[in-house]
Amino acid sequence: MLAGLLLILLPLILGYLVPVHDDRVLGVINRGVNLSVYVILGLMGVSLTGLDNLGGQLARMGGQALLLFLIITPINLLALGWLSRRSRLRAGHSPVVADAPTSKLAAMLGSLALAGVVALGVVAGVVLGSLGWESVAALAEQLAEWVLYVLLALIGCQLRNSGMSLRQILLNRHGLAIAMTVAASSLSAGLLAAPLLDLRWNEGLAMAAGFGWYSLSGILVGDQLGPVLGGAAFFNDLARELLAFLLIPLVIHRAAPLAIGYGGATSMDFTLPVIQQHGGIACVPIAVVSGFILSLLSPPLILFFLSF
Repeated sequence: MLAGLLLILLPLILGYLVPVHDDRVLGVINRGVNLSVYVILGLMGVSLTGLDNLGGQLARMGGQALLLFLIITPINLLALGWLSRRSRLRAGHSPVVADAPTSKLAAMLGSLALAGVVALGVVAGVVLGSLGWESVAALAEQLAEWVLYVLLALIGCQLRNSGMSLRQILLNRHGLAIAMTVAASSLSAGLLAAPLLDLRWNEGLAMAAGFGWYSLSGILVGDQLGPVLGGAAFFNDLARELLAFLLIPLVIHRAAPLAIGYGGATSMDFTLPVIQQHGGIACVPIAVVSGFILSLLSPPLILFFLSF
């Protein structure tokens, strides 16, 4: 298992070692990440069709995702609520960038598009299977593994060239505190959820270590534990982001750490415009640092827990 962990971590590390100074190259890398995510999620959907009793397995996946979400969410909210009461961080009271893409509906549709890719993969797998391509699910799993290596290398490169220095991260005590609270409470919830989901302790921790990065958590978990648990991890983290879009405008003025933290890893990208618009400019660096730390922690933690 340790060799498997190193094999998957290697492209992430190699990507992190590559400095990129050309904006055009960074643009290509960003588009490559997005394309790889869509390809792998589509292949995940195809691989689901190789399971016996597909309908029952999909129902199981939905039930596990819902149970995991119902356990992690209140523990996250309680921990972040406690941090909010102790913190002096307060959101601003005026919107900032007027043309920021802050429509919750538009943001949610972008997130749900990824779920739609999984559904299309399932449909494609069923159609190809009915046409006699019985090995399509196994082929999809193999292909997804190779695309995963490419994705991890590109993500490592993204993290290296995100513009965040170690000094910026460590000196932003609000962002650091929020990230550590989200990580500790999520992992505690994963440990609690493991026996309820009939999982081993390390598998429960891995399922909870996505911290909202649904496009990656589902892929990594699915690669090690199969498409059903990968799908459960994906939909659990997707639900976190969708709830974050609703929570941020409602609570950011009363409990800024809760609003910023609940988005998890997405607070540095997908939920950032909503945080910026409703919380003011002071919340932006805190959200970016918190999201960056959780993004940096998530892949190695998932792979570490799955190596046992």
